[in-house]
Amino acid sequence: MKNTHNKPSNVISLLLVAAAISLIVNFSHLLLLAVDEFGSWKPENEEVAAKIVEVSGRLSLNPDGYAYLVCGEAEAIDSVYMSYWSLRNIEVKSGDSLLVKARPASREGGHYRMAEIMEINGETFDYAKVFTRPNKILDSAVQIIFYLVMSLMILLLLTYHIDRRNFSFALVTQRSLWCLLLVTGFYFLAPVSNRFTGEIVPVFATKESWRIDYMVILKCSFTFAVSVLYSYIYTLIYQRQSILLENEQLKSENLTTRYDMLVSQINPHFFFNSLNSLSTLVRENDTQKALTYIDQLSYTFRYVLQNSQNMEVPLKEELQFVEAYGFQFKIRYADKLFFDIDIDEQYLDYTLPSLSLQPLIDNAVKHNSITSRRPMHVSIRTEEGYLVVSNPKSPLVEPAQGTGIGLKNLDSRWELITGKNIEIIDTEETFSVKLPLQKPRN
Repeated sequence: MKNTHNKPSNVISLLLVAAAISLIVNFSHLLLLAVDEFGSWKPENEEVAAKIVEVSGRLSLNPDGYAYLVCGEAEAIDSVYMSYWSLRNIEVKSGDSLLVKARPASREGGHYRMAEIMEINGETFDYAKVFTRPNKILDSAVQIIFYLVMSLMILLLLTYHIDRRNFSFALVTQRSLWCLLLVTGFYFLAPVSNRFTGEIVPVFATKESWRIDYMVILKCSFTFAVSVLYSYIYTLIYQRQSILLENEQLKSENLTTRYDMLVSQINPHFFFNSLNSLSTLVRENDTQKALTYIDQLSYTFRYVLQNSQNMEVPLKEELQFVEAYGFQFKIRYADKLFFDIDIDEQYLDYTLPSLSLQPLIDNAVKHNSITSRRPMHVSIRTEEGYLVVSNPKSPLVEPAQGTGIGLKNLDSRWELITGKNIEIIDTEETFSVKLPLQKPRN
């Protein structure tokens, strides 16, 4: 079976999945497009806002990074806690005079915490001079494209040329390790925004490249995990579809083979009967009948050759074959064998398996006594969507020896081709076979 993993349709589907993963990873960037990232600190509610105070004091830096603003006696509070993260990008030192907004601690008895710096050493402090606002649209676009490319490469690597025959846990593990190395390389290329300059640079180009960027690691890990999981599910689904398709192909090939075998069992039976009939005419030296017989026999063989590989034929074509084939028996049983054909015209285009009537005619002739006093009438008619072939029973004194495969073959062929079975009605007086006709396909 041909591998379809490289088809454009599959690449497009993987691209859509990679885009979805990238959008999920960068959901926070999408949210930032709708809100203002920077600006003055705002209280959570009116109750907190009422407790905000402006105080001034001297800065006291601790060697561990945090600091306290020691307020004067005239201030409402004695000190304000200032975290490392609130000061790490601001050039201040111990002893500097600061005017800040302070908010109460979340727990009772705790220190007030700095909310916003208003002045440093008497000069108004502007956050915009320290933090350059990055272009949020550009930043979001770069982030989405980067993780889309990373996810797509992982998906392509994990699904490339994997099918039911070469799929194995070892192969999946090996490719997952390759992808892990790929993600490690992507980590150092991941774009981050420099909060001082607003530039978008890769992790390895930042001033703090020696530090671990946990946010980038989280994004890369999530992209890797989801991509591997989807690739595994995708491969399992592809394997299942491949197995179903191969089973259907094998089933079709098996049906064709069985059908050809059944037809090959019919052809020798028909061939020997035809030669016997022709030899009878030759011995009688009846030239005209022999020539007519040869013409009908020629048509019969041509029909067999043309339709031996056709599973279904229209009813009108099968009836023409019956006329040619029945003529041979009429010559052989002169005025003793008759075919009573009564077909509703609406069923002429209905279909049935080719060469279905030949074994029924053979059985009627082979297993019954045909004499001038008791001629044989084979009835071929349509009844409510069925083709009914029947004949009166006139058993031979010594029953004819048969293989017993004629009706079994016919029933097997009918089941293989139409999914239906023939109906056999055997009474003391008549023997009938009902063949369900198939509506013509447009």
